Amino acid sequence: MFDSLSDRLGGVFDKLRGRGALKEQDVRDAMREVRIALLEADVALPVVRRFIDGVTEQAIGQSVLKSVTPGQQVVKIVNDALVEMLGGEESVGLDLAATPPVVIMMVGLQGSGKTTTTAKLGKLLREKQGKKVLMASLDVNRPAAQEQLRVLGEQTGVATLPIIAGQTPTAIAERAVHAAKLQAVDVLLLDTAGRLHVDQALMDEMKAVAGISSPKETLLVVDSLTGQDAVNVAQSFGGQVDLTGVILTRMDGDARGGAALSMRAVTGKPIKFAGTGEKLDAIEPFHPGRVAGRILGMGDVVSLVEKAAAAVDAEEADKLAQRMAKGQFDMNDLRMQLRQMQKMGGLGALAGMLPGMKKAKAAMQSSGMDDRVLLRMDAIIGSMTPKERTRPDLLNAKRKIRIAKGSGTQVQDVNKLLKMHQEMERAMKQIKKMGGLKGLASLFGGGGLGAAMPGIGGDLGAGGKLPGLGGGGLPGLGGGGPDLSKFLKK
Repeated sequence: MFDSLSDRLGGVFDKLRGRGALKEQDVRDAMREVRIALLEADVALPVVRRFIDGVTEQAIGQSVLKSVTPGQQVVKIVNDALVEMLGGEESVGLDLAATPPVVIMMVGLQGSGKTTTTAKLGKLLREKQGKKVLMASLDVNRPAAQEQLRVLGEQTGVATLPIIAGQTPTAIAERAVHAAKLQAVDVLLLDTAGRLHVDQALMDEMKAVAGISSPKETLLVVDSLTGQDAVNVAQSFGGQVDLTGVILTRMDGDARGGAALSMRAVTGKPIKFAGTGEKLDAIEPFHPGRVAGRILGMGDVVSLVEKAAAAVDAEEADKLAQRMAKGQFDMNDLRMQLRQMQKMGGLGALAGMLPGMKKAKAAMQSSGMDDRVLLRMDAIIGSMTPKERTRPDLLNAKRKIRIAKGSGTQVQDVNKLLKMHQEMERAMKQIKKMGGLKGLASLFGGGGLGAAMPGIGGDLGAGGKLPGLGGGGLPGLGGGGPDLSKFLKK
């Protein structure tokens, strides 16, 4: 997401930060490069013009050019302008303040991912907000569209309206509202039909459904990969239907991000959610401030912490904490940490959320490190016997050969994993000597996160090491995350 734009802007701001004093021409040259970067990212031309004019006017002010760190000041101004372009500091969530059932109508063109997004949203509302949700498909045009939603409902544990063949969309909407009232449903999601293009028949159908169901939210689902066409679609729908927000799908595949940056400014409609993958939990609220931070390489630690909270099993974490306090750490503990990292999206996702990680991600890619590293390590641990996982010191040459064959790896890979484990075990013993977790906590209290984990608060350390993945420990995963820099792809 935004990778190409982030790389370009990172290069521009690195030059600015590298200079002590800035002249007005330096800022104007930098803004020219930012303008080109935004246009190449497929951001709408009027939006780029407004953005550059506003930023340049502030950036060439005396308060910036005469400041102690003018480069940093310019970056802050760009960051604030990006947040404003994306919709302001606060994310705009769903408005569910109404008498149940609250109706949410999903609209959009065919192929934008509307049905899958409906299921993702239903799952999110049920699991994260504890709502009782009912989904209904009003798409009688696309073959098996209603059946698709029913299957997705089974996979997500969200109820769907029973299918009755031959009913019109308005009749299905009427039946859905009636069923939602009878079943004391909190939220009713209506998945309307799409078309290959915006036409009057589609608009009339949506207006008729809206007249029957009185939706509290009408969400437009658009494919971010279509770039400025997604913005054009949003304008077309917004002119005909009272939209309350936009959901951008396939954001994980859009390295440019022009649609997201243009959408709010052009349509005036807030982006409420972003689809970030094919899995049914790959949808997240759209936070303008966090997205701007990712674009400018400042990281998104808040989202990282939220992912950690969702991925880490509290009971397992408590057991690990007790073992750490005793200075214990075996292969089962290591495996648990590796799996938590996978649940949080893998190495690439984690690196993108930590501040100053652009160079680290590039270093990881050039060294061949990717998420297959985690899978390979898990396979090695899986090839050990329960006794070997508990007591890695039993692993002699013969056992290592057996484990390597069983996991499809080399003996040197097994040795690298064992070395990593030994280093982490030593760290656990050090924690015990420091007075256990309470002693470690006092470090955080006394010197703050930056003192306890050098590199997290700033840029990369010497040699482009990745904080948290190169010896510093991954925050939220037991205080001593695995040093993956020594376990590279073959």
